[in-house]
Amino acid sequence: MASKSPSGYHLVKTVHIGGEGGWDYLTVDEAARRLYVTHASRVHVLDADTLDILGEIPTEGAHGVAIAKAFGRGFASNGQTGTVTIFDLMTLKVLGQIPVGQNPDSILYDQFSKKVFTFNGRSQDSSVVDVATGKVLATIPLGGKVEFSRSDGKGRVYVNNEDLSEVDVIDSRALTLIARFPLGQGQNPTGLAFDPVNRRLFSTCRNKFMIVTDADDGRILASLAIGTGSDGCAYDAETGYAFSSNGEGTLTVVRKETPDVYVVFDTIPTRRAGRTMTIDPLTHAVYIPTADQGPAPAPTAEQPRPRPPIIPDTFVLMQFRM
Repeated sequence: MASKSPSGYHLVKTVHIGGEGGWDYLTVDEAARRLYVTHASRVHVLDADTLDILGEIPTEGAHGVAIAKAFGRGFASNGQTGTVTIFDLMTLKVLGQIPVGQNPDSILYDQFSKKVFTFNGRSQDSSVVDVATGKVLATIPLGGKVEFSRSDGKGRVYVNNEDLSEVDVIDSRALTLIARFPLGQGQNPTGLAFDPVNRRLFSTCRNKFMIVTDADDGRILASLAIGTGSDGCAYDAETGYAFSSNGEGTLTVVRKETPDVYVVFDTIPTRRAGRTMTIDPLTHAVYIPTADQGPAPAPTAEQPRPRPPIIPDTFVLMQFRM
């Protein structure tokens, strides 16, 4: 019998979704028990308890989903068209499209300001959308390719700036950039998680570090070794675990010893290309999507880091539990 991992996490289920194209972020609607999985030209909507597929939302290069429950609306960022798709949370019917910045990547709903923020990689800025009207209220310049984002629910929005290797801090009421937190050893941050109780940020970086910072003043509290190719990060407030999903085919588990001390606690085997993730706060289940890939093409001046081609109909969702 195989020995149990220190964290107890292990693969319990793999759901075949199929289809073609790449994928990016996942979002759990904890109250409605829905799991949103972005996948190229659509967002798959799954039952968070059974993992049955409930429906799809058509998109154009889907990256992320934001849920505004009080308004009954969801928002999906379309990287290819520079738009956001608005959809009805009950029926999943598309309600409209909002033009935003170029190549919108991560997207979040900030409950404090009741606004949606998109983080646009190519135009290097954030578009701020009024949820009620669907209108863009402001564009906030950020000066670098921005990646994953989080809200503290108290007036601050945080986003990893990959080009500048920092966390940018936005005042969600004034709609202005108010701070930049350099990440020290961490270079090219992608995944981002937030601990709302202890006010800690977790940035996973392309040079194989997770950097833990104080969300108020940007102090670096820990620099922890993770796997290669991380593009996802999550924090579980109940267990004190922070996670990094690594494209090399591992899941790094970091444990909070105290609010200022963190250690690498476990490394779980996943599957190659499983670089993004989310966690269900209710069940503590971790979800990682992936697909089989062919050989990577040769680098070019336009594509110095070309991605391997994705083999059609191999897209799956893995569930890990304790």
